[in-house]
Amino acid sequence: MEAITSIHSDSRSGARRFARFFISELRPKGRLLTPFNLISGALILTTIVLLAIRFTGGLGTITNLSQDVPWGLWIGFDVVTGVALAGGAYVITFMVYILRIEKYEPIVRVTVLNGFLAYVFYAGALLLDLGRPWNVINPIIGNSFGFSSVLFLVAWHFLLYMMAELLEFSPVIAEWAGWPKLRRRLHALTLGAVVLGISLSILHQSGLGALYLMAKGKIHPLWYSEFIPVLFLVSSIFAGLSMVMIEGTISHKVFRDRVGRPLREGHDPIVIGLARICAGTMFAYLGLQIITFVHQGRAQWLGTGWGNWYLVEIIGLTLLPAIGFVIGAQRRNPAWIRAAAVFALLGVIINRLNVTVIGFQSHIPVRYVPSWQEIVVTMGVISAEIWVFRWVVNRMPVLDYHIPSRKRESGDSRAMTAA
Repeated sequence: MEAITSIHSDSRSGARRFARFFISELRPKGRLLTPFNLISGALILTTIVLLAIRFTGGLGTITNLSQDVPWGLWIGFDVVTGVALAGGAYVITFMVYILRIEKYEPIVRVTVLNGFLAYVFYAGALLLDLGRPWNVINPIIGNSFGFSSVLFLVAWHFLLYMMAELLEFSPVIAEWAGWPKLRRRLHALTLGAVVLGISLSILHQSGLGALYLMAKGKIHPLWYSEFIPVLFLVSSIFAGLSMVMIEGTISHKVFRDRVGRPLREGHDPIVIGLARICAGTMFAYLGLQIITFVHQGRAQWLGTGWGNWYLVEIIGLTLLPAIGFVIGAQRRNPAWIRAAAVFALLGVIINRLNVTVIGFQSHIPVRYVPSWQEIVVTMGVISAEIWVFRWVVNRMPVLDYHIPSRKRESGDSRAMTAA
């Protein structure tokens, strides 16, 4: 009895210590009244008000959606595009844990964190677009199972992939909390979580494209094809890696006090290696686009306004960035590579929006244009994600494996690092 009482007492004592530690970690680090905090905070507060109006008054109160265009900016950008930008997580974990390329190990934690937060926030954005958001649990509880529905598969892929990414990141949380035994146990599960996560990610990246196979006649012929699932999957590779390079560059400047030596010294070689992968993937993507262009007889659209817009995407925002990656990698010039990454990212965003919003129902007389409220809500969701990312990076050993789990640096006066 005394042993059991002692165990219970130790458990309660440990819980109280962690509670005090967690509360202390909630305190802001650095200045609060910064331009970034003021602007993003205003966006988040405005988003909360707008979502209150949306959930009480319906979608029509703040959106320009209609029966002809039921999916707008929140699906086209927050979900379909956002998931592509989070593709770096499954690519980096594949290279580190499956191919055993140790060079990329310093960025695996931050990449998994970015991917997990992107899925949580962007998949959560699905609730904003559902006329009956409470029905989102139907695929889980068994009500109206649609086994032949692509949406049913995507829903389960999203759910399971978020769980897999949380499991991949959980050793970092345990290390931060000071639980070494739990960290070792969770770390032992990492490889299994990675294999599951890679499989699920490949499935739902292409699954999102498969959704639009049913929209033949609604998507402009320049962007509709039977190869949309393959194109979505391939583009998610270089989109995700481009996002990794851009976020890595920003993190090195914003969180420079938390960047460990392995990441600091290996940053440029990592960027150059990722540039080579992006270049190869983008040329493969261009090859698929050329095959699709010829196979579907799209030449008739060249010379029109839509054809010129298509060439801007394919040549200006895909071919030229791919060449930029090649030149940057050959010259070992990170500046070239970062510029190429920005344009490659913009190209993927434009492509996804062309499929889901811009080129969708292009023939109807009254075109869908997002309302200012939809744009503000999207910016608010992104701002909230950045706040959470910043809070985690400022406290957990994400960018530096060697920071002791309980040791935290003093307040940071930089604008972006104020939590």
